Amino acid sequence: MKLSRKEVQHIALLARLGLSEAEIEKFRIQLSDILENFEILKQLDTTDVPPTAQSIALQNVLRPDEAKSSYPIQDILANAPRREGNSFKVRAVLE
Repeated sequence: MKLSRKEVQHIALLARLGLSEAEIEKFRIQLSDILENFEILKQLDTTDVPPTAQSIALQNVLRPDEAKSSYPIQDILANAPRREGNSFKVRAVLE
C-alpha cells in the first residue's frame, strides 16, 4: 500500500509533527514500505497460533529478596555532622 503525500501530512498532523518537504517524502517511502510488509504478513496462516501478549516467556532476572542484619547504628552515625539520639539531625526545610 503506497501512502500519498497528503496521508503523510495527515499522520504528521495527528502526531503533532512539523515536517519539511524532504521529511514528508522520506516518511512517505518508509511508511509505505512498512505497510507493504504488513500486507505480506497478512498472507500467513495463523489459525493454529494462539493470541499472546509476549512472544517469549517472561522471567524475573532479579534475585529473590533476602533478609539481612542491618549495620550497627554507631557505624552509620559515626560520620554524621549532627545527630540526635539514634537519628541524623538536619536543619528544618520547611518553616
